[in-house]
Amino acid sequence: MTAAGQPVDPDSPLLAVVGMAGRYPGARDLGEFWDNLTKGRESVTRFPGDPSASEYVPALGVLEGADEFDAAFFGYSPREALILDPQQRLFLTCAWEALEDAGYDARSCPGPIGVYAGSSQTGYLDTLLAHRDRLGPVSEWQLRLATGIDFLTSRVAHRLGLTGPAVTVQTACSTSLVAVHVAAQALLAGECDLALAGGASVNVPARLPEYSEGGVISPDGRCRAFDAQAHGTVAANGVGIVVLKRLCDALEDGDRIRAVLRGTAVNNDGMDKVGFTAPGVAGQAEAIRAAHLVAEVEPDSIGYVEAHGTGTPLGDPVELAALTKAFRYGTDRRGFCRIGSVKTNIGHTDAAAGVAGFIKAVLAVGHGLIPPSLHYTSPNPEIPFEDSPFVVNTGLYEWRPDGPRRAGVSSFGIGGTNAHAILEEPPARLSAGTAPGDHLLVLSARTAEELDRAATRLAEHLQRQVAATTDAGRELADTAWTLQTGRRAFEHRRFAVVTDHAGAVEALTGAADHPPACGERPVAFLFPGQGGQHVGMGRELYESDPVFRDEVDACRALLAPTLGLDLRTVLYPDGERQCAAAAEALRDMGVAQPAVFAVEYALARMWQRRGVRPSAVAGHSLGAFVAACLAGVFSLPDALRLVAERGRLLQTLPAGAMLAVPLAEHEATELLCDGLELAAVNGPNQCVLSGPQAAVDALFARLTADGIDARRLHIAAAGHSALVEPILARFAALVAELDVKAPSIPWVCDTTGGWVSTDQAPGAEFWTAHMRRAVRFGDTLATLLADPDRILLEVGPGRTLTTLARRHPARTERHLALPSLPHPADEESALRTSLAAAGRLWTAGVELDWARLHEGHRPGRTPLPTYPFSPQRYSPLPSDGPAPTVTDRPSPDVPEPVRTGGTEEQLAQIFGQLLGLEEVAAQADFFELGGDSLIAVQLASAVRAAFGARITVKQVFTAPTPRRLARLLDAQQPA
Repeated sequence: MTAAGQPVDPDSPLLAVVGMAGRYPGARDLGEFWDNLTKGRESVTRFPGDPSASEYVPALGVLEGADEFDAAFFGYSPREALILDPQQRLFLTCAWEALEDAGYDARSCPGPIGVYAGSSQTGYLDTLLAHRDRLGPVSEWQLRLATGIDFLTSRVAHRLGLTGPAVTVQTACSTSLVAVHVAAQALLAGECDLALAGGASVNVPARLPEYSEGGVISPDGRCRAFDAQAHGTVAANGVGIVVLKRLCDALEDGDRIRAVLRGTAVNNDGMDKVGFTAPGVAGQAEAIRAAHLVAEVEPDSIGYVEAHGTGTPLGDPVELAALTKAFRYGTDRRGFCRIGSVKTNIGHTDAAAGVAGFIKAVLAVGHGLIPPSLHYTSPNPEIPFEDSPFVVNTGLYEWRPDGPRRAGVSSFGIGGTNAHAILEEPPARLSAGTAPGDHLLVLSARTAEELDRAATRLAEHLQRQVAATTDAGRELADTAWTLQTGRRAFEHRRFAVVTDHAGAVEALTGAADHPPACGERPVAFLFPGQGGQHVGMGRELYESDPVFRDEVDACRALLAPTLGLDLRTVLYPDGERQCAAAAEALRDMGVAQPAVFAVEYALARMWQRRGVRPSAVAGHSLGAFVAACLAGVFSLPDALRLVAERGRLLQTLPAGAMLAVPLAEHEATELLCDGLELAAVNGPNQCVLSGPQAAVDALFARLTADGIDARRLHIAAAGHSALVEPILARFAALVAELDVKAPSIPWVCDTTGGWVSTDQAPGAEFWTAHMRRAVRFGDTLATLLADPDRILLEVGPGRTLTTLARRHPARTERHLALPSLPHPADEESALRTSLAAAGRLWTAGVELDWARLHEGHRPGRTPLPTYPFSPQRYSPLPSDGPAPTVTDRPSPDVPEPVRTGGTEEQLAQIFGQLLGLEEVAAQADFFELGGDSLIAVQLASAVRAAFGARITVKQVFTAPTPRRLARLLDAQQPA
């Protein structure tokens, strides 16, 4: 839907602004930028002037931290970061932040992402050349690659993995708004599905522009756009990026739309002006009028224009004349449209100026506020405001038009390339379906310290959100979705399952200690047997997760003819009387066993749909049938038929019972008498005895009197004992009727503790032995825990197998054992327990299919704090503060030969000299440290110079560590 409430056609030319990022004078992010604008703050720094030129006040929009960069995050070595132009460093950083602001991770974004931008010519190359002695071994070609404006966008594409077009735009002051136009055209042409657009202009060290009387630089250090005292602009540094997307796609994907981009236009003045650097009325007017036509809006529907507004005596009158001419094609109204210029706040950011105005206009249409344009007291006499549609906006204006808020944005470049864009307020967000009560928040970072900062920043954001939101459940659902799908997953991870903002803040600010994730880890599904069944097991999942519900319903339908009842009335009854009846029904093994099977099978399918692929399966007694079914041994209908008949047959046996005893196997066997047998050995001191009811009762009384904590199992039969022998033949006959296959997933047998053969189907003999023999689940766990990376996920009601696994002597600190459902005594819902398991799996390195976690609900994306970078200063110039250490070398190309240590140590020192690192480990990878093919050429030359051995660049790629390269060198030495 548009702001006016009309549906958006899939072929509509409307675009959405879904993300933004920037750095401006006085603002390290766009939150500070907007706060400065709305409060009318000027962020220009003025410097002491030359006493001989008292009329000139030097001024500059200074960018704080312009020479800082998180090189390690982006994979740059310290030396490479040092020579990289700071405006390219900041543009790369803002590109990452803009994508995160939009809620996207470039690596998982389904379509191509394009990047369109331009930058200013800076003197950084000259600075580097003037301090060549501080750079170490770098070539002139490396310096030009690192500072050339041609490489701004392709460097972003390379480092972020963007596969759409990477186009550098250069049209002087209009560069970044022209980049927005080019990006818009690419989206409409289908060249990409998401587009970054913007610009950068950063000089390090900061440089004051050359002043000349009557030139474009303001003599008093202020930009007074449209004012009678306007005599020029103020130079500034800045970086800005917006993320654009087709509006129909943004609505479909639940993006947080900041504004609608209705249309853009670009042209050139040609010869219709007094000189090459002069502005032209006709060209500007035609660009503005063209944008109106493309956007299909009438001029009198536009309530604000963010003007180019340089505050020059010539430029301002030409711009207002052009605006008036363009507006007069559609309206004769006067004084209805407000105008302003962000240059009055921050100065003129050159190639980044257009996107700065664009961002200001996006924020204005989104917030419904027009910030004041500064330093305006009386109109420029050359501008006939009284006959124009425009009035300069001098105070914070609450914007309430009759229709949707619309704004125009102008940017004009020296040389005559004009650009104009039309923005509209964002559409109302579509109402979302009811979100689950619990939400899984996930966070990750490259280091533990950055993870702590990320958690603190998110907690502060959610704390602020409490007062601002009217739909807390929707906001938390969107927050969870954005964190899950819109952020890169790094090594250090943490999670929290939360119900409300207060709980989220508490969880995020509390202590957390999780070891770093180490790649994909194998997960084994463990299926418990009968005993943990209870009314309502998995109820919240049945209500909220369509996969779980559909699988339970499929089992219900298949079991109904056999059971003669609807399993749902047993699992999820309504009302006290129905619950009592369901509890009674679950005492019948003919009902309880199919009920447990259905829940466990549905849980397994749910986990598989969430992206958790079991590397192995194992079940405890009844659970083995679920494991076999999941492994493809039985079809679901056959497995249900078999389980239902198993339960019915067991129910026909004479009264029997089972007793869990906390004793070792040899101690438990000493208790066997009166028909008692060892039914299970679950661990070193965890056994189960089985036999006639009277014998079990007598033993229970005796053990209790002796202070031994024996526990009766909720099973009305003596499983895995001689009492089951009368039903084995009938059970075997049923198995023989079924189509049994060999397992397709590795499966550990619970009666032997060994792997079931994948070469033959386990037939009737296997299953009758399984019913009769003792369960040796302790051996099963030992087999699974032999893999130090294995995660054990209990897929069924309760925590019985989780507890056994955690107590097993083969378990190490690295092993994880997790429940999927709570114990009935737990004060926790099934949804919350399953989300906690998902979070723990993810923190351990298991990658989840987040969309499947939200099936049945439609969360959207929401702006959240971006990555907490750890920038350091990279500059060849001295500073009062410490700068990153980069070894000083006088040679521009190859480091001086190293003469200390063995081959391995010498190679490590050469690596360090080339990459600007003080220490390099013998096993450190050259390319992971920030090396590339260009530096590899230098490395090969340095090795040849140091050792007199011929090493090629190809060999550097195959032996990229000092240790491996040393072996290669040693192999070349004559024996």
